[in-house]
Order: sequence, then C-alpha cells, then structure tokens
Amino acid sequence: MRKYVFGVDIGGTTVKMGLFEADGNLLDKWEIPTRTENGGEAILPDVAGSIQKKMEEKGIERADIIGVGIGAPGPIDGDGVVHVAVNLGWGVFNINETLSKLLDGMQVKAGNDANVAALGEMWKGGGQGYKNMVAVTLGTGVGGGIINNGEILSGAVGAGGEIGHIHVEDAETESCNCKNKGCLEQYASATGIVRLAKRKLAESSEESVLRKGKISAKTVFDAVKAGDQVACQIAEQFGYYLGKGLAAVAGVVNPEAFVIGGGVSKAGEVIFKYIKPYYEEYVFHAGRDAEFKLAMLGNDAGIYGAAKMVLD
Repeated sequence: MRKYVFGVDIGGTTVKMGLFEADGNLLDKWEIPTRTENGGEAILPDVAGSIQKKMEEKGIERADIIGVGIGAPGPIDGDGVVHVAVNLGWGVFNINETLSKLLDGMQVKAGNDANVAALGEMWKGGGQGYKNMVAVTLGTGVGGGIINNGEILSGAVGAGGEIGHIHVEDAETESCNCKNKGCLEQYASATGIVRLAKRKLAESSEESVLRKGKISAKTVFDAVKAGDQVACQIAEQFGYYLGKGLAAVAGVVNPEAFVIGGGVSKAGEVIFKYIKPYYEEYVFHAGRDAEFKLAMLGNDAGIYGAAKMVLD
C-alpha cells in the first residue's frame, strides 16, 4: 500500500504545499493565499481544507497518510508551539495540536521555516551527503538553519539558527529590523548589499556601471562578473562580513558544509570567491575545511523539509 506525506511551507503571502510519497518523490505541489487578517485565524483551517481537497482529488484515504509537516516563520519549539509569528499575526499556540484537530487527528509536525528548509536541502538538495550543515538564505534578510547529526538544531524555543542577527560591525549607526545595530543581515542580505553599494558610490567618485539605473544585489554581481572595480569592492565588503559571520557559526556548530541559497545565491559560485578567504581567515582551524555549496531546491526547500520532518 502506498503511503503519503504532505509538506507545508507558510509564507507571508502564499502557503506552498506538496504531496510526497514516503520515499520523497514529489507527486504534486500547489499554493494557496496566506490570509493573515484577524490574527491569521484562517491560515490553518485553509491548510486543512486544501489537504482534504487534494486527498479527494487523488483518491487518497486517511489511513494512507503518514502525516503533515509544516514550516512557519517565527520560533517554534519541539512540541510545535509557536512563540509569536509577527508576519502571520500569530501569538502563542500549539500548531501541531491545532492542525491535527482540523485533520481528524492526523499526525502533524511543525518547525521554523528556515530550519525546515535546511532539512530539505540536506535531504534532497545541495546538502545531500552531509549530516552536519548550515543552510544560509540570503534574501531580504539572512536566514539560517542548522542541521546537527541529521537533525534540526532548533534551540529552547525554536530560535536557533538566527544567524542573520550575529553582530559583525560595532561602528554601524543604522538599526536592523530587529532593532540592534551591526547585524550580519545589514550587509549580507540582498537589501544589505544594496546598502553597501549606495554607501560605496557615495564615498567614491570612481566610474561604475552601478551609477546607471536601479541598484540590486543582481546588478552588483552582474557588474562584478563584468570586472567593474567598484562592484568588486562592494562584493569584497559583503564577503568580509559574511565570511566573518559564518566563521563564528562554525566555531559553535562545526559544520561539514554551508549551503547557500536565497536570491543572492543566484549570482552563482562567484560569491564564494569573496566569502571563503575571510571565512578561512577568521574561522577556528578545525573548521577551515568546511565546504561551500549552492542550494538546489529553491522555493521547494520548505515543503521537502516539512515532509522529511514527518518521515523522521
């Protein structure tokens, strides 16, 4: 008899969902809107309704479902209790119990979305073959997920892996979204790279293609590939901060590999040219051989990781 598992990845705009076989084969994937009004009260009922609809569509019986894995933004502890998810309007409640009741007692396992995505990359993505790895997402912010001996390292309330808020710069005057100053994501995220670029262009009169048109992480690294010297200096700053930050992470969890994803990673392996020298300069010697890999699953990492949580 075939067995199935659902993987769910809740984002601020859409909920990504996947139907998997027990061996990890993705059979179907789809999205539904994330309805965050009224404290996000409709999100889990919408998820349950979509799962039930898919089961009817595919002719899958309740007895054939192993369970539902779910990743969501915010700290989520080992019992599935979310400790406030601001982007969804959620306070403190037990996701596992709430969704299970909506699904007639089906097994549910919830975790932080970045940690869950890291598990997905280890299972079917850029981290295959590693049991100790750190997934780094360079997007609007800097997200992180730590896998230790094949399992998510989530911490006391699920806030483990928040590497974007490692302090890397004492002289920073602007505040991070977390209200602190000098956080890693102020320099290594897509928005952080734009900040570095604007500062560099303001303090220099050197010619650069970046002075024409809108600046983004993509335009910076496109210019790097074209040999633009100002862009290369910006990439050097980016690499300094990220390499230094990841060296600090390595001193705590000693990963075999860092798997880099998110929008910035679309620049490709050129980013490693700027990260690795600083990583090697600052890391404790025993962690110097950690490998750097590009993530492979893109936006599907969350649903793969959510499914894997249940299968484990």
